[in-house]
This record gives sequence, structure tokens and C-alpha cells, in this order.
Amino acid sequence: MASKTVHVSGRRKRAIARATLTEGNGAIRINHQLLDTYGPKMARLMIQEPLSIAGDYAKNVNININVIGGGWHAQAEAARGCIAKALVEFTKNKQLRQTFLQYDRHLIVDDSRHGEVSKPNDSKPRSARQKSYR
Repeated sequence: MASKTVHVSGRRKRAIARATLTEGNGAIRINHQLLDTYGPKMARLMIQEPLSIAGDYAKNVNININVIGGGWHAQAEAARGCIAKALVEFTKNKQLRQTFLQYDRHLIVDDSRHGEVSKPNDSKPRSARQKSYR
């Protein structure tokens, strides 16, 4: 019998995370790197939040995540949302989904906000061009 596989994606600012969840022994890989050795410690702790909330559900699955774009913080938030969505879809557990929503709504619902684009011939997105003739 083929093992069950779930594909989901999560977004935050310009970062996009795509996760593949399969039955396994609890290994989490981000961009082909184990979670224990991934990025800043703060990013690791953020990514581990949905795993600790899910408890036993997360111990018997392997999750492979590919993250592109954005900074390390946005990538970590995209990855944690991706993990939460994958666990909910894999387990089909409505109670787990409610737990995620109560803890942090952005674990299940993507945050669509992102930085404003810089305007042409200007220094920053909102700042006015300085005048030097006065």
C-alpha cells in the first residue's frame, strides 16, 4: 500500500514555502537541511511551534519544506504555517485545526501583507524626494 502524501504551501511577505508531508519517523528538513541545524535559533523556535502544539501527530511524519524569497524571518513564518496546514490536512482533525487557530490564526491563514514597492526615481516607498533649491 502506498503511503499517504500531502502537499501544501504557505506564504508570508515575499517568502513562499512548499511542504511535502509523508508518513515517517519525525524528520523535518528545510531546503534539504535538518531543522536542528537550520538558520538562526529564533527561526528554529518559530518553526517548532506547530510541531509542539500538534504533539504526537508530528512524531510519525516526515516533512520536507522548500522555502524561497524574503528574509529569514518571513521564511520561518511561511514554513511554520506550511507545517501547520500540512498536519491538519494529513490528520483531518478539526480539533487540531481549532487549536492552531486559537494559538495563532496565521498558522492556518496566510498573511497577505508585504512591504510596499519603492517608487521610480525615489529613495523609499513613502518618503518624498528632497528639494535642494531653498
